Amino acid sequence: MKPRPVLWRALIALAVLALSSVVALTTAPTLGLDLRGGTQIVLETRDTPEVAADGEATDRVLEVLRGRIDGLGVAEPSLARSGENRIIVELPGLTDPAEAAETLGRTAQLTMHPVLGVGDPAAGGAPGLDEQGRPLQLGPAALSGDLVGSAMSTPNPQGVGHVVNIDFDGEGPARWQALTGQAACAPIGDPQRRVAIVLDQQVISSPQVTEQTACNVGQIGGQTQISGNFSPEQASELAVLIEGGALPLPVEIIEQRTVGPTLGADAISASAWAAIIGSALAGAFLIVVYRLVGLVAVVALGGYALVAYSVQTGLGATLTLPGLAAFVLAVGMAVDANVLIAERSREEYAAKPRLERASEMGYANSLSAVGDVAVTSLLAAVLLFGLASGPVRGFGVTLVIGVVVSLFSALVLSRLLTLAVLTIPAVKRRPRITGITEIGPVRRRLEASDPGFLRRSARYLAVAGVVVVVMVSGLFVRGLELGVEFTGGRLVEFTTSNPVSVEQVRDAVGTTGIGGLTVTETGDGAVALRSGELTDAQVGQLREVVGAAGGGAEVLRDELIGPSLGAELARGGIIALGVALAAQFLYLAFRFRWTLGAGAVAALLTNVLVVVGVFAWTGRTADGVFLAALLTVIGYSVNDTVVVFDRVREHWARNAKVPFHRVVGSAVLSTLPRTVNTGISTLTILVVLLFLGGATLGDFALALIVGIVVGTVSTIVVAGPVSILLQQRWTGPAPRTSGAKQPVGKAGRRHPSKADRARRRAGDGAVV
Repeated sequence: MKPRPVLWRALIALAVLALSSVVALTTAPTLGLDLRGGTQIVLETRDTPEVAADGEATDRVLEVLRGRIDGLGVAEPSLARSGENRIIVELPGLTDPAEAAETLGRTAQLTMHPVLGVGDPAAGGAPGLDEQGRPLQLGPAALSGDLVGSAMSTPNPQGVGHVVNIDFDGEGPARWQALTGQAACAPIGDPQRRVAIVLDQQVISSPQVTEQTACNVGQIGGQTQISGNFSPEQASELAVLIEGGALPLPVEIIEQRTVGPTLGADAISASAWAAIIGSALAGAFLIVVYRLVGLVAVVALGGYALVAYSVQTGLGATLTLPGLAAFVLAVGMAVDANVLIAERSREEYAAKPRLERASEMGYANSLSAVGDVAVTSLLAAVLLFGLASGPVRGFGVTLVIGVVVSLFSALVLSRLLTLAVLTIPAVKRRPRITGITEIGPVRRRLEASDPGFLRRSARYLAVAGVVVVVMVSGLFVRGLELGVEFTGGRLVEFTTSNPVSVEQVRDAVGTTGIGGLTVTETGDGAVALRSGELTDAQVGQLREVVGAAGGGAEVLRDELIGPSLGAELARGGIIALGVALAAQFLYLAFRFRWTLGAGAVAALLTNVLVVVGVFAWTGRTADGVFLAALLTVIGYSVNDTVVVFDRVREHWARNAKVPFHRVVGSAVLSTLPRTVNTGISTLTILVVLLFLGGATLGDFALALIVGIVVGTVSTIVVAGPVSILLQQRWTGPAPRTSGAKQPVGKAGRRHPSKADRARRRAGDGAVV
């Protein structure tokens, strides 16, 4: 690289690392409820004959609910509208959702009262607080919210600030006239000249009747105006509360998730240890295999982890349990680009033994494959965010951040560090310590192999077909155990002070008379109880009997999914899988050709079926986290296929007359070291996560381990053979490489360059 571009890239990299360090040290991550403990409730508004449950009406309900939540005393609650008619409520630290569910489910009640006095119990009436927090004594309700027609915020036509205009319906004008006529008999400034507007037993406004209002006459016309030098936001909020109370929409709890603080702390601890141990083992492996270049890659991966973490926290993205697993996984995925570049640099050094040139050419010639891998991974991540819901969306966000930052780590940070290291005189005198001057022994043996091993592709497909049939038969023999996310129902997981067996828990809950209960062991001595319908009272009863059997019971998690939402999530999961496969095919067909895209999609479908079959045969639950793992398998396993097909395109352009099966075979052999090294690095982290991650993260890790292993094999025995058979059926000209132009002779034939001939001697041209 030229000095000036290198300087600019170095300054940019240092600025990014410095800013990331500041953000990481000063900004705390936003943890999801599944990590810090608490309750999440999803409400769905229902249509009424008067009002449709659209976005505007749902916003009114949201504002009413916000006041209710404030009354619960929950620290840092969160309410947000999702779609047209859903509201997501998050209550950190609240592990008993019964009170919250009852409060949120009540119909809003708006009433208007005369004020009998300020802080004077002798005045009688119900106590309350005005908007300034002063105690009020309220008389009986004189007007209910169903008589309020509308409330609108407008600029004050007679001065500064905003006002709220209210229209009454039905008996509302007459009652309002009587209420204000009574209040107007009190002197100006007297508390009894006020009218209290109460929403859910909370005073939201207590305006004073104007001087123009006559005693015992009141305000006529069915309209009134509340002024008070409100800001636009204050007036708008008051109008929404008044009108929302007048036109409440019934709400239904369609999802409820409660996670105990113990489970969240265990998940954080397990993921942290998995990240530390797995990353240390993966780093040691890279250093052993690639020596100094491997050490540079490890340092760059440390920078990757810092930048990815700071972006996650800086953007305020919520870190969920699947998101935490995605962060651990993304560290392993970031290894891929560094391994790919290191292997390509070895090839370039074999062609022309100059360290700096080999490194630069390694980066340049790997750019196409690294870009394709990033795009395919982003496709899966974006689909997770767009088509999934709940914690799985957090996984998608973390994965997007991880893929983008991995490009910075591999193509900017690692490149600058490698260039700086290779210019050190001591390194130039001992080039072997760099790790790119020699082709590894495994690769040398592969280069001596016959690239025509895919000649009989149909046989490979037949073997793969048998494996798929065996796996899929598990769906019919044992069935797939779907989680409550897809079936609807309620799942409660308990941990007990003393170990209890599943049989003991079954006997204990059998005394309650609650039917339809399924009891399973979830690991670490915890038990899960599942049923189609369970009320909060029944959950409390189950906790008592389980606690009696085990010396005390604590709720680790409590999930309630309505049947309509379960069907929706199941449908969304199937759509996500279908769209993911279609998106991968279209992109690969665009980047390569449709025969290769079809081979890649066939391999992806094989991976999905095998992973699903493994879960069916082992009786593991397929829940939302499993869906995240399945979509990740699609994004991750296609990486290997993309790298192989990128090399197929390159070999094919140089050897257009060579049989296609030998071209594919040569590409497989030349990229296999990269595949093995990347797989070992990533699997190291996932194996640690499998043993340390508990039931939820353990199942997630198992799905990815199976997917990665099967994905690596399926590239050879499915993607390659399918592409070969399709190419033999629909033959076409070889594509041109996207790299440098090939020398062309007088007869129009491309002649191999000196570098090409050197690559062939190194094994890259073993197709001839």
